[in-house]
Amino acid sequence: MPAQTTAGPDQAPGSVPDLHGIVAGFAAGALVGPVVPLGKGLINDTFAVTTTAGRYVLQRVNQRVFPQPERIMANLAVLAAHTAGRDGLRVPALVAARDGRPFLRTAAGDLWRLMELIPDAVNLERLTTAAQAHQVGRALGRFHRLTRDLDPRRLGLTLPGFHRTPDYLARHLALRAAAGPGAGDAAECACMAFIDDRGALAPVLEDALAAGRIGLRVIHGDPKLDNILFHAVNGQALALIDLDTVQPGLIQHDLGDCLRSCCNRQGESAQGVTVRFDLALCEQILSAYAAQTRDFLTGGEVAVLYDSIRLMPFELGLRFLNDHLEGDRYFRVAYRGQNLHKARVQFALVADIEAQGSAIRALIARAYGGADPDTTRQ
Repeated sequence: MPAQTTAGPDQAPGSVPDLHGIVAGFAAGALVGPVVPLGKGLINDTFAVTTTAGRYVLQRVNQRVFPQPERIMANLAVLAAHTAGRDGLRVPALVAARDGRPFLRTAAGDLWRLMELIPDAVNLERLTTAAQAHQVGRALGRFHRLTRDLDPRRLGLTLPGFHRTPDYLARHLALRAAAGPGAGDAAECACMAFIDDRGALAPVLEDALAAGRIGLRVIHGDPKLDNILFHAVNGQALALIDLDTVQPGLIQHDLGDCLRSCCNRQGESAQGVTVRFDLALCEQILSAYAAQTRDFLTGGEVAVLYDSIRLMPFELGLRFLNDHLEGDRYFRVAYRGQNLHKARVQFALVADIEAQGSAIRALIARAYGGADPDTTRQ
């Protein structure tokens, strides 16, 4: 999802209304105790609530980011129905409003939803063990496995144009043309040169789609580490959350973005611009992901995985740089120049991925070299 600092605009959802009244609009028992903020997301207003029926997550969908929130809710209903009764990954259940709909519309026009709070679940700030990385790959692979037979045409687009790298590149070139030749300081010019050297990378997935080598599938849209819940005791991945960007798309974007997020131990806000793509974490994520997907991904889909891995930090770097050049209108920043720094970090990650390209290609080939009995489970 375009949330937190990786994909979300600098939007403040606004003042919070009477939350007790909002909760009362759902068929979830009487409120017990306070309503408290939950999580670190910057898009939706999210709260933890406890009622006589249990513990829940209350959330207001930010309609400046998602102008058609009913489309999100319709997608979630399709996803929940499709995955019902299948094991391996949990989709948080929605609580119906008292009018029977899976959401509540207020007089102010806000859309609120109430979901189960999955017990004994925690987020991880970073991966510290091979077992955790394995669980990440398994969770994403399981999601794609559970939805492999869900026709993506049944889902609406919640973020049209999301992950269209050629569009971000075209915007970048337009900004440079408007600024004129010679514009930009040394760091900006270095980023521009980096982009120019890799212009052919931007359309690699769109070209493969147009040529019929890959196809549309159901995607999560934002499968970074923050959006995976782990069991607090046994460490097993329980659920992928933040499902607002579930829509038709290219699952190569999902895997590439997951690896971009998880395999850069320094993070997007690294102090310097020397970052490393961690091959050991990549191997664990890839092997677990492939165990879930190798029997249904086509050869064409596997063939573009390496380019997908380097494409996603390239795309995010483009977006950070574009926002910097436009005056920091989209991403939340703490200081002028932060978006430029983040762009440099992402481009450094691309460069390190390319430097380790042979090893990454070998990991992909090894991961997709055989069958796995775990894929027999539906």
